[in-house]
Amino acid sequence: MMSGIPAPMRTLGLAGLIPFMGLAALVIAGDEPTRMTALRAQVGYGAVILSFLGAVHWGLAVQAPALANWPRMTWGVTPALVGWTALALPAVSSLVLLTSALLAALIVDEFYFGSGGERAWFLKLRRLLSLGATLALLATLIALVVKGMP
Repeated sequence: MMSGIPAPMRTLGLAGLIPFMGLAALVIAGDEPTRMTALRAQVGYGAVILSFLGAVHWGLAVQAPALANWPRMTWGVTPALVGWTALALPAVSSLVLLTSALLAALIVDEFYFGSGGERAWFLKLRRLLSLGATLALLATLIALVVKGMP
């Protein structure tokens, strides 16, 4: 499943799931102050990662200026704006927005990278990382609802 993915990207990408999973675990099992701190950190980390996903498109356009069209470059800044918005919302709304936006980013990447070719490995990695991040955000959201947190 991980074949063809460059080792640094595979290793660092998977390591990037640690904060998602760890913070979800703290929201689920931590004491009250820990849960609130972990919740803020989870939303912040989700916003940062979302921003990173948009920046991938800008990075590609720097390498291949022919890719610098309006739709792609507009998409490239959209995740940062959505993540920034999530920082200002109540926790439940933030988690719903971040989860939806991570899935939307995957769909956009499927569109832009889905033709196979030399970057097919990228989609394999994106799918795995998106699944992990989404599950962690959903676990955090469920914990909020069950525990009646703000």
